[in-house]
Amino acid sequence: MPENLSVPALDAASAAPELTAKLCHPHELSRRLALLPRPLVFTNGVFDVLHRGHVVYLAQARALGASLLVALNTDASARRLGKGPDRPLNNELDRAYVLAALASSSLVTWFDEDTPLELIALVRPDILVKGGDYDMARLPESKLVQSWGGRVLALPFVTGYSTTALVQKIRNS
Repeated sequence: MPENLSVPALDAASAAPELTAKLCHPHELSRRLALLPRPLVFTNGVFDVLHRGHVVYLAQARALGASLLVALNTDASARRLGKGPDRPLNNELDRAYVLAALASSSLVTWFDEDTPLELIALVRPDILVKGGDYDMARLPESKLVQSWGGRVLALPFVTGYSTTALVQKIRNS
């Protein structure tokens, strides 16, 4: 998302105010996070085509604390993950609005780097949550969160749900 735009200006004409209010430019996070109840849970991902696995995961993450900050990979960051030349299918603004519509999310922000390490250092969440395919002991993000006494958890996958598999199924139909 362009650095020079404020979140309400991104698409205010077509968005419900309650959705736009959950979108938070990374430069605004310090101020906005101060208003949220703790403990703060942080998770991140592309969340390209939202499915049952995503929403269960996000609900479980939210249940671990009083607030959930979801950080999205920007389109450029998502493309560098190697999921395919046409991914993400939904652009970053559309993905942000979909996540903002979920009751589990307190705030939605984004990052353009390959990992959210800098964002996590800024946010200092109480709990870092990742999907079950991550070895939390090997992530630099885990070590960072643990350095200030935070917890790190990998939540199990909801079996049978994958954006990549869903995209393949649609293309083969």
